[in-house]
Amino acid sequence: MVFSSIPFLFFFLPICLVLYYAVPFSLKNGILLIFSLLFYAWGEPVYVLLMLAAAAVSFIGALLMERFGTTQGKRRFFFVLTLILNLSALLFFKYTDFAISTVNSLFHTDVPLLGLGLPVGISFFTFQMMSYNIDLYRREVKLERNYLTYLMYVSMFPQLIAGPIVRFSTVSEELHQRKIDWTGFRDGMLRFMQGLFKKVLIANQIGMMWQEIQQLAQLQVSVAEAWLGAAAFTLQLYFDFSAYSDMAIGIGWMLGFHFPENFKYPLSAVSVTDFWRRWHISLSTWFRDYVYIPLGGNRGGIVRHLRNILIVWMLTGLWHGAAWNFVLWGLYYGLLLLLEKYVWGKALEKLPVILRHLYALLIVVVGFAIFSFDDMGALKHYLCGMFAGNGGALLGTDFLWHIRNYGAVLLTAVLLAFPVYPKILAFGKKHGERARAVWTAAGMIGYLLCFLLTAACLVSDTYNPFLYFRF
Repeated sequence: MVFSSIPFLFFFLPICLVLYYAVPFSLKNGILLIFSLLFYAWGEPVYVLLMLAAAAVSFIGALLMERFGTTQGKRRFFFVLTLILNLSALLFFKYTDFAISTVNSLFHTDVPLLGLGLPVGISFFTFQMMSYNIDLYRREVKLERNYLTYLMYVSMFPQLIAGPIVRFSTVSEELHQRKIDWTGFRDGMLRFMQGLFKKVLIANQIGMMWQEIQQLAQLQVSVAEAWLGAAAFTLQLYFDFSAYSDMAIGIGWMLGFHFPENFKYPLSAVSVTDFWRRWHISLSTWFRDYVYIPLGGNRGGIVRHLRNILIVWMLTGLWHGAAWNFVLWGLYYGLLLLLEKYVWGKALEKLPVILRHLYALLIVVVGFAIFSFDDMGALKHYLCGMFAGNGGALLGTDFLWHIRNYGAVLLTAVLLAFPVYPKILAFGKKHGERARAVWTAAGMIGYLLCFLLTAACLVSDTYNPFLYFRF
């Protein structure tokens, strides 16, 4: 089940909210847990058992760590064992076939692939459980003694499938006591609808254009068409993933939870470093706090810093998918971050802001071209097309056709990818009460029209994926 679907919007979410608000607080966690398990079982009926088992391992490991808290050796043993067991499930389901195919390719063997289906959201809920166990081992959070409460944290449906990665420390108090009121419901509903509109009216439409360009690119496309396709995929991925985060955060507000922001207009970045402070923030900070800093960060000299950055970014690439293009994508960003740090970073800061924006966008668009193809042959062919290596025309008829047919949604996406909407809201709030009332009424009408258009699209369109579900 996806958020941008008729069953979720008109059945699952309303029923969940009605029951959640109707029962006393002592029963709210139970209602949320039941609906979270139903949500996951809708598409993954077998893998619900995997999630339950993984949560049990993490929970029991935490109890054992606390039980032997005065004996550091035993405490460390149960901590390491818990991490190994949870990581083993992730590695087995996500990377076994990748490892087998790599061995077959290197040694010309013919070991059959297992063909395992990837449990949806396993990368996200595994990292959430690991953050709890690591923070508990560091004595930065308190032990959760109720398994059902902990299971609700792990399985909470708003952010279960594609984040943001919510650390236990962020919601530990709200698991037991939280404020649930009309203001939270109203603000959460508006935030949810913003994400829904971004997903259906922008990401899905640009995604259809990207699919068309991908099919054309199997033969030959113009240089302009290849760049347009890479830019379209970048916009689709941003609006798709940030829309999911908006909807997750919005549902969280309606339920009384406050999840971390995951995007801060990353396409307005002025450097690669700035981009990664704005894109998928919960993942970036997770790797920073649990991998990069424990490795030593930028301490210990340049060589160790180089090593730490490349390790973190190779792991970041692999986290996104079991394919060599993701490893290449991670190392691509790791190398560029190092170059900004040690080679051209100071010179970059002296450039006009517009040139720094263009520099960052160029790197990001090329990066997502790498991200989009797990077939290395297709990736090479497409990158060559972007840089005139396939002998294609600079400007073809397909490029002009796509601009004519998708120009309006592309222009809207580009505008909304920058902090234009907050400035419009701020402009409306600067005027008197009467002007604000008119502005509020116009906003309500706009939301209603967008919702009706979104519902019409969901009824008629078949293209409605969430890209990060496969990670």
